[in-house]
Amino acid sequence: MNPKRDLGTAWIVALALVALTLKLAIAYNTIGTNDAVFFYGFAKVLSQHSLEWTYQHSRYFNHPPLTAYYLRGIYFVTEQRWCQDLGVHFPFLLRLPGIIADFLVVLVLLRVTRTDLRVPAWALALFALSPVSLMVSGFHGNSDSVMVLPLICSAWMCLRSRPILAGLFFALGCQIKIVPLLLLPAFVFFWLSQGKIREFLIPAITTMALLWLEPLLTFPTLFAKNVLAYGSYWGMWGITYCLRLTGLRAFSRVSFFDLELGQKLVVTVFKVIIILAALSIAWHRRHARGRAFLETLAYTWLMFFILAPGVCPQYLVWLAPFILLVSPSLYTALAVSSSIFLFAFYNITSGGLPWSVALAMDETKQPWIAWSLLPWLVLIAGSLALWRKTADSKLDLPLLRSRDCVSEARNTPLAKESAVAGTG
Repeated sequence: MNPKRDLGTAWIVALALVALTLKLAIAYNTIGTNDAVFFYGFAKVLSQHSLEWTYQHSRYFNHPPLTAYYLRGIYFVTEQRWCQDLGVHFPFLLRLPGIIADFLVVLVLLRVTRTDLRVPAWALALFALSPVSLMVSGFHGNSDSVMVLPLICSAWMCLRSRPILAGLFFALGCQIKIVPLLLLPAFVFFWLSQGKIREFLIPAITTMALLWLEPLLTFPTLFAKNVLAYGSYWGMWGITYCLRLTGLRAFSRVSFFDLELGQKLVVTVFKVIIILAALSIAWHRRHARGRAFLETLAYTWLMFFILAPGVCPQYLVWLAPFILLVSPSLYTALAVSSSIFLFAFYNITSGGLPWSVALAMDETKQPWIAWSLLPWLVLIAGSLALWRKTADSKLDLPLLRSRDCVSEARNTPLAKESAVAGTG
């Protein structure tokens, strides 16, 4: 036991509890963004009709079935008189799982950092009390924070050489949002290189099939169109926002459907590049272990956020814990830039402090989009810095080689421990 380390852990947990309390207070006293309003509408339609009917009549509902089941459940609860008398409203219960998930992610990261993978206490403290998660989980009103928990748990199980649990957690992440499939090649090639691919895929596929059973059996085409083929909003992030700034009419529409031909072409090209890059990173780094495997996941996220045709503000919680584990300094820069962007976004769309309802779809409040360039540029600069650092130290480059980092990772205490840990 290390008394100094245990004290630091206690402080980080305490900060995470403070953040949890603040988020609960914000969620209880606000409605959130128009996402929360949309989710209420989805919940009402799901309760009155069916999942198939909702997919068929709303292109905006692009969530997997588990999210739909939760929405239907909390709609039923908040419509009860006793719940209304307690002051528990739909937007609060919508945000509650994400608030709890944030706290659990901190606990998982503390467990991960008890191995040979060290993260400074100050960086963990910043993550525990992150303004980004405070605003997204406490105020926004979506399921993004929930998705992060099973993903980081799946990565943790990879470090512990437990493919069955890794597959289970990965599949659970895909029940919240479909974007974890971007990381599937990294997980598949990781376990394939160890000869344990069946132990990973069987629980992953089984869990996904069971939880997707309703749409797969009754309306697979509709499910694929609404959920699997979803792409985020054009013109609010990175490259597509820069194309909007050209003033060309072909790139001016802000939407994720009914795009112009030029927009569709750009979206298709970048989607293909992202998929091919994810496959390439995963394949070339398939032998990476320990910290190097976490770098594989972080590089994939970085590539996605730099090249993605569309990124909504709340997506910035997706990559945060992975960047923290790989580069605390880059995480800090990302947290600061993301906090500035998100504060501008929520403050503008809420009409100033205090925040209650934020209408992000209001065209008169679109100036917030310009602030998105700040975290995007930080991600570009941070990626270049990581590339240069690995090149200078003759370590693995995400798209070139992996031999050097593999030999180093295999000799770490974590890798040796994982080699005898079994497949639990």
